[in-house]
Formats: sequence, C-alpha cells, structure tokens
Amino acid sequence: MLAVLQRVGSSSVHVEGREVAAIGMGLNLLLGVLEGDTEADADKLLSKILTLRIFADEAGKMNRSLLDVGGELLVISQFTLAADVKKGRRPSFDAAARPEHAETLYRYFIDRASGSVPVSHGIFGAHMDVRIANDGPVTILIDSKTL
Repeated sequence: MLAVLQRVGSSSVHVEGREVAAIGMGLNLLLGVLEGDTEADADKLLSKILTLRIFADEAGKMNRSLLDVGGELLVISQFTLAADVKKGRRPSFDAAARPEHAETLYRYFIDRASGSVPVSHGIFGAHMDVRIANDGPVTILIDSKTL
C-alpha cells in the first residue's frame, strides 16, 4: 500500500459540490492499494501512521503522534499513487489493485483505524474535490512494503 500523509489543520472532501467528509486537526491520508497488497500491509501501515511523531510538542519539536494529540484521520482512496511514468507520457496504472480488491482493503483500513481515532473518508471510486490545509507543510510518503 502506498500513502501520502499530510499533517493538516483541516481537510474536507466534496463530491458533486456536496461535502461528504471533513476533519479538523489531524492527518489527511491519500491511500493507494497495489496488486498483491494484504490486510497485513494495511495493519503495518496503520500502525506506522497512528504512531508517527509528526505533531509538535510543547517545545515545538515533532515529537507527538496522532494518538498523542487526539487528532482525526481523513482517508481518501487514490489509485493514481500506483502510476508508473517510466515509459512514454501517459502513466500506467497496472500496479494498482483491481477495484474490488482495492475497495475491500480500503474499507478494512478505515474499519481498523476507526478503533483508534476519529475517521472520516471519501467515496471510493468517486471524482472528489479534496481540500487540504496542510500544516507545516508536513507531507510524508509511506510504502507498506518498506516498513
């Protein structure tokens, strides 16, 4: 699984002009599911995200996790993270999981995360307008295969 994690002051998702999800302070997560990804990948990724110390402590150092600060998580499906741009000018998305498998793992991830923090999410497969107030900015790329 691939993730683009952004520390945010707020973030929201709109579909067809209607807000479908919003969070305050926390993390915006663009989540890409690759062919061959498993629940174990989702679990490893979630554990890392929940405990990654990227929020400021009293001294202003990045020393607190999402769990420590009581932040929220906004999860958005993002198959385009699987893009391969090595050949030509049109990206290939062959590495992305088939939609049925991707949606199953996406929902699994959300369900698991919901047991630890407040979670909102976009609509799988929809064309979404994502509004991100990146705090810092802090943006981190994570590949579950390297954890």
